[in-house]
Amino acid sequence: MLSLFSAPRVSATFVVAFLMLAGVLSHPVSAQKTETTTTTIFAAASLKTALDEAAAAYTKSTGNKIVVSYAASSALAKQIEQGAPADIFISADLDWMDYVDKAKLIKDSTRLNLLGNRLVLIAPKSSSANRKIENGFDLAAALGDGKLAMANVKSVPAGKYGLAALTKLGAWAAVEPKVAQAENVRAALALVAQGEAPFGIVYETDAAAEPKVKIVDVFPEDSHAPIIYPIAVTAGSKDPAAAEAFIGFLKTPEGQAVFKGQGFTILK
Repeated sequence: MLSLFSAPRVSATFVVAFLMLAGVLSHPVSAQKTETTTTTIFAAASLKTALDEAAAAYTKSTGNKIVVSYAASSALAKQIEQGAPADIFISADLDWMDYVDKAKLIKDSTRLNLLGNRLVLIAPKSSSANRKIENGFDLAAALGDGKLAMANVKSVPAGKYGLAALTKLGAWAAVEPKVAQAENVRAALALVAQGEAPFGIVYETDAAAEPKVKIVDVFPEDSHAPIIYPIAVTAGSKDPAAAEAFIGFLKTPEGQAVFKGQGFTILK
């Protein structure tokens, strides 16, 4: 006979179920981790200040990593041609984007003109130089024994724009022997900032990013081709969807605000 005080029997199945439930409740299911991506960008050197800021904002917002390699557009286009791994290419002119486009190295449907810029004559911040850029202006005389810092005039966009402008204004022949050509526009900017050249030709946004230089004057827009920065996803991108997502971010008000803050023109 069972005692009135005997404990009721509990089935083994109930015990197991209870213990499993208790374990779940004491160890809540953690949130599933969102898979992140890494997008590699080859970008013109003049974009560094603005693009670094935009990339940081994008990573903070999405968790996706952006890796940027900066150099002259010409060098980057050649690297892409040689198989260097990049998901996005941003050139400082149309010519080098056309170059990779003709070689079928970009996804043509993703190509668009993203930004505009202006070409300026700069001098060290401490300089008292005051020159007006116009037809026939004597830049060679202003240089004296000094050098004019420019990006390579045969291949680098900033140098090509500068060559075109000086030629149009009738100043190139006298200035040519005094030109110190750099591998990219930021290298030319550094020569002026460090006081190694009394004048330099860079983009307006480069001058804005370097407190050690000042803008002497802006080159007339009709003295050179429009400065346009095209962007596109590369044909060899390992994750074109992620690449297009970042380009989409650059076109948002948040992304555009970064570039506007650095002096770029937003192209529609």
